[in-house]
Amino acid sequence: MTGDIEDFDVSSDWHVADPYDFLRRLRHERPVFRSEHLGAYVLTRYPDVRAAYGDPRRFSSEGSLTISRSLTRETREKLGEHGSFLSSFVANVDPPDHTRLRRSVSKAFTPRAVAAMEQEFRRLNEDLLDRVEPRKSADFVGEIGHEPSIKLTARFIGVPEADEAFVQAHVKDWFQLFLSPQPPRRQLELADSFLTYLDYVDRLVAARAKDPRDDFTSLMTSLIGAELTHREVVELISTILLGGNDTVPNQLGNTVLRLLREGAWPVPPDLVANAAEECMRIDGASLGSFRYAVTDILLHGVTIPAGALVLLSTDSAAHDESVFPEPERFLIDRPNAAEHLVFGYGIHFCVGAALGRLQLRTALDVLGRRLPGLRLVPGAPVAHRKSIVGRGLTSLAVEW
Repeated sequence: MTGDIEDFDVSSDWHVADPYDFLRRLRHERPVFRSEHLGAYVLTRYPDVRAAYGDPRRFSSEGSLTISRSLTRETREKLGEHGSFLSSFVANVDPPDHTRLRRSVSKAFTPRAVAAMEQEFRRLNEDLLDRVEPRKSADFVGEIGHEPSIKLTARFIGVPEADEAFVQAHVKDWFQLFLSPQPPRRQLELADSFLTYLDYVDRLVAARAKDPRDDFTSLMTSLIGAELTHREVVELISTILLGGNDTVPNQLGNTVLRLLREGAWPVPPDLVANAAEECMRIDGASLGSFRYAVTDILLHGVTIPAGALVLLSTDSAAHDESVFPEPERFLIDRPNAAEHLVFGYGIHFCVGAALGRLQLRTALDVLGRRLPGLRLVPGAPVAHRKSIVGRGLTSLAVEW
């Protein structure tokens, strides 16, 4: 990255891979930054980001995930009512709807339920390594990092095993459509895929309404009419599938790359939990969240006008020197590593955070024990995919 960058640029390699010089300059010189490229004001300092998360009366979540401003008119017409997809998702609304939705979703994430998933996730990782370990090399992203999380999420939701690959492909497409810049023709292809995916989830909900099982879809479907609407259930399921098929595996890939580069592999068992937090801090899979300014907001001498889009840059906040000394250094025992804001803060703290943390710790434990000699393939390129709000690798060549 060169020193003359003036704005965010989702189309550039540095935007996700190495934005930290740029973000540091913003924190020091322009903590409230108007990004022409993002069409949003950006908050970069930790106290400001956390305060905004905790102030839904001034920084509204309503519609904040529906990042469809970059879609062409033709794509919007194809999507129709679904152009506002996620309009009912729990992270995309304010109280009182948020309170109602979160209460419903939390019924599925009890401590007992999360603990039961740990054993299943451990077994899924062991089974995968039984197949992969003899090969002595792999693409970590494509062949190791994603499958256990995808399978765990599918079983939690109630997606049949035969449909896992279908769901994974379509979840990837809808992420690209809404959260990654695409040319017009590609937008139309992704819109077709997205509508196919929505139809699949809709049919899954209808099937569980007729024949309930012991899964998340059945639990949420049982609440339709009393606590939830049909659309809300479809959006909840779709977005949890995104987390399990995309966000959690991306964080694992980022984490393994960091640990290998730092010579910190395998992680001693007593440091796994803190190492996971430090990796989320320094290489978070989530780069931030969008909000809308409810009123004019004066901050650091800049007025954010009512109605303006605001990016809460958790990526920058996690590298704020006032909270994390020497933020570019990886410190496996950093005492406050868990104070990162990758999972949000306040009422919008991620409802699946406990499960995400559990998956990361469990994967590091199993992988470290089974593949203690894991290393990067010398000379193999490391590339991040381009995204507005997420950090993930396109591939990662490893051997052992």
